[in-house]
Amino acid sequence: MDQVSPERRSQIMARIRSRDTKPELTVRRQLHKFGLRFRLHRKDLPGTPDLVFPSKRAVLFVHGCFWHGCPHCAVGRRRVKSNEGYWNPKLERNRTRDKLHAERLAALGWHVLTFWECEAKATDRIEALAHTIKDLPCLG
Repeated sequence: MDQVSPERRSQIMARIRSRDTKPELTVRRQLHKFGLRFRLHRKDLPGTPDLVFPSKRAVLFVHGCFWHGCPHCAVGRRRVKSNEGYWNPKLERNRTRDKLHAERLAALGWHVLTFWECEAKATDRIEALAHTIKDLPCLG
């Protein structure tokens, strides 16, 4: 049973963003500081990746731990207790969809990187990501 009214739940859910989230903005700022340049939210690619590095033929998804099921933290493993019949299958569909998008991108020749919300809190993790991207071969 939900702890808040349907009206309040609607207000809460309406404030959840799909792009330009706090973790995404943090990662974008830090990668830019490391000299990386990218395009945002290319709709012509499967899954509309958050960041696209065309010269590296690489894409980056910055996933929210709860919404995409982070394997690294407790938030990603948490199960919803209110309206379980709706939320748990929805979150599982998110994970399945993420995997499908990654497979499609890989089949198109893209390097697919996923960075988690919990990792965005650690500057050293973002620095490691920057080095990973820089180490990819340039294609253009």
